[in-house]
Amino acid sequence: MPFSILFYIALILLAGLLMGRAVKMVRLPNVTGYLLAGLLLGPSVLGVLPSGFVHELELVSEMALALIAFTVGAEFKFTYLKKVGITPLVIALFEALAAMLVVAATLLALGFGFDLALLLGAIASATAPAATIMVVKQYRAKGPVTDTLLSVVALDDAVALISFGFALAVVNTMQHPGEVSLLFSILKPFGEVIGSVVLGAVLGLLIQLPMRFFKKTSNRLIIILGFAFLGSALASMLGLSPLLLCMCMGAAVINFCEDGSDLLDIVDSVTPPIFLMFFVVSGAELNLAILPQIGVIGVAYVLARVVGKIGGASLGAVLTKAPPTVQKYVGFTLVPQAGVAIGLSLLAAKALPEVGATIQAVVLCGTFIYELVGPVCTKLALKKANEIQS
Repeated sequence: MPFSILFYIALILLAGLLMGRAVKMVRLPNVTGYLLAGLLLGPSVLGVLPSGFVHELELVSEMALALIAFTVGAEFKFTYLKKVGITPLVIALFEALAAMLVVAATLLALGFGFDLALLLGAIASATAPAATIMVVKQYRAKGPVTDTLLSVVALDDAVALISFGFALAVVNTMQHPGEVSLLFSILKPFGEVIGSVVLGAVLGLLIQLPMRFFKKTSNRLIIILGFAFLGSALASMLGLSPLLLCMCMGAAVINFCEDGSDLLDIVDSVTPPIFLMFFVVSGAELNLAILPQIGVIGVAYVLARVVGKIGGASLGAVLTKAPPTVQKYVGFTLVPQAGVAIGLSLLAAKALPEVGATIQAVVLCGTFIYELVGPVCTKLALKKANEIQS
């Protein structure tokens, strides 16, 4: 007897809840439990969740990422930015570019081609905010490291898009000399970033209009969800970044809306089941079969990216004279990598079809490792910085 979609959703919610509690007993973040629940239920292990059903739940992922990005953007308060200055921007630039350079240099030193090394290096610059945000929320982390990392992961998406766009432009020009405008290829990602920022800010300002007429909490929740999902949809339709657009929307709301903080509390009241489903589904998408395929290039990518992220973040923090705890620990919170990196790997595979399978296998394997290890690293770093109590 075939099971209905509601059965699988119920199974996802309950399995995620139970596994989240189970890993909490060994002092691991809930998000690690959600990912493990999905991995166990998914096609790679028990096969309870069929692969076709996992793909059908991509809508949940899009909804969750829109709300996560909105929440991250709300950390960009002007009062905070005036206080810390350019520190988050410098750290974001250094950690993203260092990851790109270290990965590319490592692969070149191991004898891999320049095109492959450059594109994988650019993909390495991306960081996934979702797992980091979940850890911060679970432990109610507060302090300079937490404040800095929330700003850095918000900026990271823009830096990663520009870095990858530049790398892709160089590769296209090398492969098709004279056929592709290098200037246009380089400017294209800047246009994507600017478009995402502008449209996100406009939607963040427009959201205030219906808020004047709807004061009930339930109505305001509907408005926020509607605008967040509208922003994500428009970004996909226009070739912009849904994450960056929703981040800018959140930043506009927190800075220009009178009840900005109250609106975020409303969002937090409805997001837990959506976020849980997102991570369980993400865990179900992890494919154990790719692990043996990556070989030397995969190991080099995984390790070199971590070295670049930690080293680059620390260097940026030192140069901006950030607090000592930020200098020591912020890099360890930037390990997770997921959706943006996978999307960029698809574009890289099209640019280098002869090694497309290798690029995708390496990035997917890296995602598998980073998503399981990253939340634990984030928790340990925040605990070492004395910003969580358990």
